[in-house]
Amino acid sequence: MGLPPELLVFLAAVLPVSELRGALPLAINVLGIPWYWAYLIALAGNLLPIPVILVLLEKVLNLLERFSFMRGFTRWIYALGQRRSTPVEKYKRIGLMMLVAVPLPVTGAWTGSLVAVVLGLNYKEALIYISLGVAIAGVIVTSLCLLGWFGAILAGGVLGGIGVYRIIHSKNRPL
Repeated sequence: MGLPPELLVFLAAVLPVSELRGALPLAINVLGIPWYWAYLIALAGNLLPIPVILVLLEKVLNLLERFSFMRGFTRWIYALGQRRSTPVEKYKRIGLMMLVAVPLPVTGAWTGSLVAVVLGLNYKEALIYISLGVAIAGVIVTSLCLLGWFGAILAGGVLGGIGVYRIIHSKNRPL
């Protein structure tokens, strides 16, 4: 693509789909960037959008809600925030940190910021605990990356186990 590898990692970490969880394997296992440098780049990229989201998300969603063709999208965003808010409502700040720290799909900084906005949490506290969660997720993902194939198998096993558990214990979905 012609971009420096560090910039690719930074951009991957900024994006809501990949975040730090995708940027670190890209950096360490694909691009060969040393783990400590990869961690810092991905951490910076993943932290960058948090203050912007916390300040602007509600304003942007309220603006989009004015357009009938965007209402479905804005309601979907709010519903996602509500669905992911259970640990935060139960455990408060630590719940927010853990929501972001657990490196599973739809649990990163973007989702944590969305939950903080939906629940009307204090900006400073949300920023601190989301940032701590990102740092913890980075340590977990970096560790898994450094374990190579064993880390990939371990992560796949844990994700698979969680998926099976959720399917078995789901009250809303038939088997």
